[in-house]
Amino acid sequence: MATLNIVLVEPEIPQNTGNIARTCAATGARLHIIEPMGFRIDDKKLKRAGLDYWYLLDITYYKNLDDFFEKNPDGNFYFFSTKANKVYSDIDYPDNAFLFFGKETKGLPESLLYAHPDTTVRIPMINDARSLNLSNSVAIGVYEVLRQWDFPALQETGQLREYLW
Repeated sequence: MATLNIVLVEPEIPQNTGNIARTCAATGARLHIIEPMGFRIDDKKLKRAGLDYWYLLDITYYKNLDDFFEKNPDGNFYFFSTKANKVYSDIDYPDNAFLFFGKETKGLPESLLYAHPDTTVRIPMINDARSLNLSNSVAIGVYEVLRQWDFPALQETGQLREYLW
């Protein structure tokens, strides 16, 4: 099965990280968190947002970006930013894709974006909108990659509880 990785660089809001953790758990994506964080990992708001999905989560923490890149040298890296010139859906995401998302107040470091112009992407929005919510942006990125991969190992059908189809 293909591997999808979500990288949060210095997340600040526990509810966003909890929602992202839930998205990762529900889709089988691995979560990578680069410190410092704006909260403690035992924060009740974080756990509440992730609900009872924590046991499904594959999560790794890193001291900083250098630590991350040292431990993940062979990934295919994509950087989501409002400063990008390419649209996220115009990219063909390969196995072992790492989707990077920055902190809520500042996004990703511009030096990182400048160093990777071909793999820095944006989610389109109107000119007057500053940005989307971080957890919504992650969900958009995750499901685009999974759609391209034909939703591997994900349940694609449901069942009504009170009626039969």
